[in-house]
Amino acid sequence: MEKQDELYMREALREAQRAFDDDEVPVGCVIVYKNKIISRGYNQVERLKDPTAHAEMLALTSATNYLGAKWLHGATIYVTIEPCSMCAGALVLARIKSIIYGADDPKTGACGSVINIAYNKKLNHRILVKKGVLKKECGALLSEFFRKKRIKNKS
Repeated sequence: MEKQDELYMREALREAQRAFDDDEVPVGCVIVYKNKIISRGYNQVERLKDPTAHAEMLALTSATNYLGAKWLHGATIYVTIEPCSMCAGALVLARIKSIIYGADDPKTGACGSVINIAYNKKLNHRILVKKGVLKKECGALLSEFFRKKRIKNKS
């Protein structure tokens, strides 16, 4: 399972690189169902001028369209950073089986870092969460993006 998780996370990193190349916060994800990638997403907040255009939200819409269903029972999302409260909430509503992410998000993470929406016993669905898959690579892309932003802003 570890190799498979790394394989899918590398696909999520490819999506994050697309965001990076578009000067978006480099977050990417893929949704896997029955060992097949059924959707992909990367942040497009700036491009679409939409605060909800996070990688997970875009991939979620694509996955439900692909399956023709509002619920993603049995599906797993691989995302380069811990989902925020909006994305974790949407994933709970979609009944996704599991979230596998790379880097923790100590400022807005909603899978345990700040709050835990993904596995909250008061909600009607709980998501299995695995963290730290390709953590170094996922974190490095984010660090590089914000390093470049700081340099640009100083100019």
